[in-house]
Amino acid sequence: MPELPEVETIARGLAKRVAGDVIESVWLGSKPEPLKSPAEQIAATLQSKRIVDVRRAGKHIVFDLEPVESDRNPGRWIVHLGMTGSMRVSSPQEELEKHTHAVVRLASGRELRFVDPRRFGRLSVMDQFEAPGAEPLQIKLDDFRALFRGRKTPIKSALLNQTLLSGVGNIYADEALFRAGVRPRRRAASLTHADLARLHKSLRRVLEEAIRLGGSSISDYVGADGEEGFFQLKHRVYGRAGKPCRVCRTPIKRVVIAGRSSHYCPKCQR
Repeated sequence: MPELPEVETIARGLAKRVAGDVIESVWLGSKPEPLKSPAEQIAATLQSKRIVDVRRAGKHIVFDLEPVESDRNPGRWIVHLGMTGSMRVSSPQEELEKHTHAVVRLASGRELRFVDPRRFGRLSVMDQFEAPGAEPLQIKLDDFRALFRGRKTPIKSALLNQTLLSGVGNIYADEALFRAGVRPRRRAASLTHADLARLHKSLRRVLEEAIRLGGSSISDYVGADGEEGFFQLKHRVYGRAGKPCRVCRTPIKRVVIAGRSSHYCPKCQR
C-alpha cells in the first residue's frame, strides 16, 4: 500500500499537471467496490468543477474543487489508492486498461484515470475532509510524545495506528525505528523522552528523504508521471531479512507484530 511519501509524490505530480483544469465529464465503472460514495453523487460533485489543488491528507489524495458557476457548491474528491491503485494523467487516445474504474475528462483534453487491479482503493466525495490522526511532517515533539504516553502496545503498532499518526506505514515505521535505535517490539510507553526525541526526528527525516526520492517503488507503485521512486535503494532494514546491517553487519531480523512484518537490527536497536 502506498504510504505517506508515495501519496505525497503522486499528489504533487497531479497538482502540477491538473490544477486549474475543469472537469467536463465523469465515467465510473460497474464494479461497486471502489465507490465509497454513490456513483451519482461522485459524478454530480465532480461535473463542471475546476480543480483548485491536489494535496495529500494522511494516505489520501484530496482534489479541492471549485464550481465554475458561483451558485454551485464546491466539494472535494477523495482518493485512497489501497494496495494497487494508481492515478494516471492520460491522453484519450491511450488504451483503457482492464482495471480502470474511473475516467475524468478534463477541458484540456486529457483524462484522469483511476486504475486498481485488486479493487482495494476507494473513491468518495465530501464537503470537508481531514485525516484522522496527526500529520507526521508537522507534529511538534511534545505532541508526538503525548501520543504514546501510557500505551502498552508495541511502538511499531502505535506508529501504524492511523488515528495517532496519519500516513505512516510498514516501510517507514521500520526505517524510522532503525535510525532511532529502537526495537519495534518495545512497548510505546517504555520509550524515554530521549528515545521519543530520536524517533520524532528520525521519522521526519526518513519521510522527507523518501519524498525527495519519489517514494519506494515496491510492487505496483509509480508516481503520477509513471516513473518509479528510488527510496527502496536506501532501505536499511525493510525487506532485508537475513542480509547484513549496513551499519554493523549483523543479520537483519524479521518478526511479525500484530500481523505485520517488522524488520530490525538486533545490535543497533534496543
